[in-house]
Amino acid sequence: MKKSTPITYVHEPTDLQCGQAVLAMATGLEVEAVAEELNNRRETNLKEMKRFLQRHGVWISDERKPVQCRKELPQECILSLETPRCWHWSLYSYGVFYDPEHGVMEDFPESTRRYFWEIRRNGTTDYAERA
Repeated sequence: MKKSTPITYVHEPTDLQCGQAVLAMATGLEVEAVAEELNNRRETNLKEMKRFLQRHGVWISDERKPVQCRKELPQECILSLETPRCWHWSLYSYGVFYDPEHGVMEDFPESTRRYFWEIRRNGTTDYAERA
């Protein structure tokens, strides 16, 4: 099984740019370039996230799936988390959580509701090959 390209952690530039930071980590682009291309330096929505990833060659699933624990996650995915402060975007890749606010973690940041969309970045194996 081939592992995807490594993730370079990106801290969100402002409290409102977790989505831009996740997109930067998923694509390998600079977070400022992501914000500029989106023409958005505030909260991102799912439609923006999906469109951006697709433009940059990252496949993202259509279906949002709820998740309770990390063993339910695919090898790579975008996470939407209801944290004590707000709804928040995060990235999971091969057993590691890359959270734009909380850093590189071994488990979910504190959150009550959690959803994911599987992604496949350049270099990842096909889903069927991973089963």
